[in-house]
Amino acid sequence: MKGVDTTTLENNNDESSSPPPALPSASSSSFFSMNELFKLPEGSEKTVSGWVGAIRDIGRVVFVVLRDASGSVQTVASNKFCTPELIELARGLHQEDLLSITGIITKNPQVAGGAELRIKNINVIARAKNPLPLDPSGKVDANFDTRLDNRVLDLRNHRVSDVFILKSRLLFECHEHFMKHGFIQVNTPKIVATGAEGGSTLFPINYYNREAYLTQSPQLYKQMLMASGLRRVYEIAPAWRAEKSHTTRHVSEFVSVDAEMAFIENEEDVMRVIEGLVKHLVSSTPADIVERFGQAMPKLEFPRITYEKACSMLGIPFGADLSSEAERELGTLMKKEQDADFYFITGYPSEVKPFYVMVEKDNPQICKAFDLEFRGLEILSGAQREHRPELLRERMKELGIEPLGFESYIAAFEHGMPPHGGFGLGIERFIEELLGLGNVREAVLFPRDCERLAP
Repeated sequence: MKGVDTTTLENNNDESSSPPPALPSASSSSFFSMNELFKLPEGSEKTVSGWVGAIRDIGRVVFVVLRDASGSVQTVASNKFCTPELIELARGLHQEDLLSITGIITKNPQVAGGAELRIKNINVIARAKNPLPLDPSGKVDANFDTRLDNRVLDLRNHRVSDVFILKSRLLFECHEHFMKHGFIQVNTPKIVATGAEGGSTLFPINYYNREAYLTQSPQLYKQMLMASGLRRVYEIAPAWRAEKSHTTRHVSEFVSVDAEMAFIENEEDVMRVIEGLVKHLVSSTPADIVERFGQAMPKLEFPRITYEKACSMLGIPFGADLSSEAERELGTLMKKEQDADFYFITGYPSEVKPFYVMVEKDNPQICKAFDLEFRGLEILSGAQREHRPELLRERMKELGIEPLGFESYIAAFEHGMPPHGGFGLGIERFIEELLGLGNVREAVLFPRDCERLAP
């Protein structure tokens, strides 16, 4: 496809009218973003590199839109200032050809950015294979599998790359926020002997002729570290769950933002830390990005409702599973009744939560676990943990778990384990709901699920 439209480029270039989040600037001459071009004075000569987004040939003038992840710029080849050979070269370009164009900056209030580049030279770095498997501009729809099969080409669409530029920014903000609040970054093993969340979702691997697994979570290790004297730790790393699910909220490989803290009074101490982190992430997100995706910035209030109250609101019995449909319905009710985008569900039944969660002293049927929901989507789970080794062993036996398989974990509790708690946040789910993507795979560069192992 050649990307030629019958309307003028300045009025039909969707990519130019919606610039993505700003990329970091660089002083090196080898990096020059499209957005920086518009800051230069008229008459400046500059070379920019990128992919052809669109071409319009009107005979004596050829318009070429050049695009990179930072934005796009209209370049112009005219017989008034270009040789016939240069105009023919521009005319023979195709969408997604990779170019380096040198030209003179000229003000033009009719185009996005208020300036264009009058071409002096075109260097064709690489030709794109035609026909293209999809249209990166998004003007021609492609199904999701086609997009994922051609993910690199898909990422040339600014709406797609916006997601990952924002994701990079939010992960950076997570690091900064944790460091500012006394957490240290740790790196725990990703090959483990046992799972933290149960055997049904473990990925087994051959580890020197022994069975091992890809980690589901750094849960057990970050708890062990609470006995080390490191009072607050965090880790941002991949995790794996072998969930044979085809829902829009599950993937087999994801990025988990985990934290654990010692010497807490109760789970409320953990929830207050979470509130601070989520507020920071939302405030670090430019409102115009969220609005470009047709969403409103979420309200930063965090009401609590018990699991029992949630069941009552949904008309389901106590102990029932909160399915994705039930969670969405609850999100609608919470927005209607409390105008809440975020809310904690507390007081879960002990039997549905892992062995390391502390149960309520006065009511062992309830535990000190909680989930943070974002408009009906669970984005975070946390709890106060059981720090007493004897009660930890009892709890494991109650749930049919053999403590012998966890001795190295339990050993850390035998030498003075402080009360502690923590959480795990799924950053892709957070972004999915923040931008209204509708599928968590939209926030994963190369998703892995039951069917997809490539690219």
